[in-house]
Amino acid sequence: MRRLLLISVFCILSSGTYLSWNRVPQIRSKIEEFLSGTTFQTLEVRYSAESIMEAHRKELLKDSDHVFVEPTLKFIPYLLMDVKYTRSQEKTGEGAILWGLVDGEMVINTSTWEKTHGFTDCITSNATRQEFKIINALASRGGTWDREGLSKFLNLENHILDTWVESCRKKSLIVQTGNSYRLHLQNPKLQVIPETKFDHWLVTKPSKHAQRVKRRYRPAQIEVTARAAFGNDFAIRKTTEIFLPVYSIVVQNPDGSQMTSYWNALNGKRFVPPYDFE
Repeated sequence: MRRLLLISVFCILSSGTYLSWNRVPQIRSKIEEFLSGTTFQTLEVRYSAESIMEAHRKELLKDSDHVFVEPTLKFIPYLLMDVKYTRSQEKTGEGAILWGLVDGEMVINTSTWEKTHGFTDCITSNATRQEFKIINALASRGGTWDREGLSKFLNLENHILDTWVESCRKKSLIVQTGNSYRLHLQNPKLQVIPETKFDHWLVTKPSKHAQRVKRRYRPAQIEVTARAAFGNDFAIRKTTEIFLPVYSIVVQNPDGSQMTSYWNALNGKRFVPPYDFE
């Protein structure tokens, strides 16, 4: 009887934990934070907040009535993926990709922090391999192509092409105008080598008191999208969650209001966060 009671209690607790994990994001976040340990990996800070404020003083402070408030350092989550892919018919490429878990875009170069544009929409709409064939084909032509050219390039029968195109259109990934299709993005940047150019070191930092921004996308979502985007020869060997240090620099205005700007601690340049960044 006692054994049956223990089993029943375990099942109830397990059920409660499962429901909490799936329905209460706050509980899931706390559990993930606990499991992550006492340290985390982050890209190394190369610029201090003070050096950035001094370098951009004229830009940030309009006059002597505007003053700086004590800056804060935030850490933004990224997924670091160890990957391999086909560089050419004779060569295999191996490297790493850094992909934003908040903005959903791939970092092309860590020095300039140049990023792709368009993968966020693909992640949100759960774009498939077939849909990415349409997207990549259009991207290779500058974002626009007619139906005949697209059909020949993909070597698809018209009814299959129409099915894939309609699926992309319903997800607002492309727009159809007559017999032409175009990517439904402003200045898309999707035709990239699946490898980030790194020029920075990773360091380990204590988790205590560190302000880590909540991720918007799960690592699994990024992996699925990367595999769909980069084709059958693309493989992910290992993934690690790391962070980018970003300063939150606040200016106190004369009327009591505040203006906040964000700055990349790796290159000292402005960091443009997502619209709902916290």
